[in-house]
Amino acid sequence: MASISKITSDGDALLKARVEDAVRLSDIRSCPRFVGFLDERQQAVARAVLHQCHVSQYLFWGGYEDAERTILGVFPTFLEPDPNGYPLVAIGFSYRKGAGLTHRDFLGTLLSQGIKREKVGDILCSDGLSVAYVDEDMAVYLRDSIEKVGGEGVSVQCPFEGAPPAGRELKELRDTVASPRLDAVVKVMIGSSREEAARRIEAGLVSCNHIPALSVSSTVREGDRISIRGEGRFLVETLGPLTRKGRLFLTVKKYV
Repeated sequence: MASISKITSDGDALLKARVEDAVRLSDIRSCPRFVGFLDERQQAVARAVLHQCHVSQYLFWGGYEDAERTILGVFPTFLEPDPNGYPLVAIGFSYRKGAGLTHRDFLGTLLSQGIKREKVGDILCSDGLSVAYVDEDMAVYLRDSIEKVGGEGVSVQCPFEGAPPAGRELKELRDTVASPRLDAVVKVMIGSSREEAARRIEAGLVSCNHIPALSVSSTVREGDRISIRGEGRFLVETLGPLTRKGRLFLTVKKYV
């Protein structure tokens, strides 16, 4: 976990203050307080702040399981974190199948309405249907403002109540490694030599749990999320048990 001094030196002092404010107000007012939408790196920063504040009653929620962009909810000690009541709304967009609309088309349209990126969560797209999770204060405005996306006419449903398109797909990779060192694991992820994996780590191209990882000998653990610039993002699912030759079985999943 990143230290707070490291976080603030990277320009995250404002987010740190917002999370600390949410913790303070949740305690004073005995009600949930929310911060977000946050991307995955911002979530790592927020977790470091929560850890420093000794807060355990919190939940990151983006409208569906395994959302990438989420809202942080900080809850008073007597209240169990609950996804219900989060200040977000799902907006559905129906359109002609074969139109080929993408995440970029929808994000561009939403931001062109003058709203900030932090007010928009994940956008899930399929052929003929896309669903965007947005701040509840923006939902009605967006519903009434958007008629076309990427030049294609759309029908807007707000709130969207059906089944959303599938989220991120994962491709499974399996291999064995000599140890749980970062360079050994990155070698498997990019299908290269260990020397090439080490070069990319030392060049600052690899992040672990959204924090830059510069040591090739860092220990990788199950559940770690590793990003490699130019290669994508990976989830370490299992690490072990040992093979008969003393190597570790490794299973990782790549976001595709």
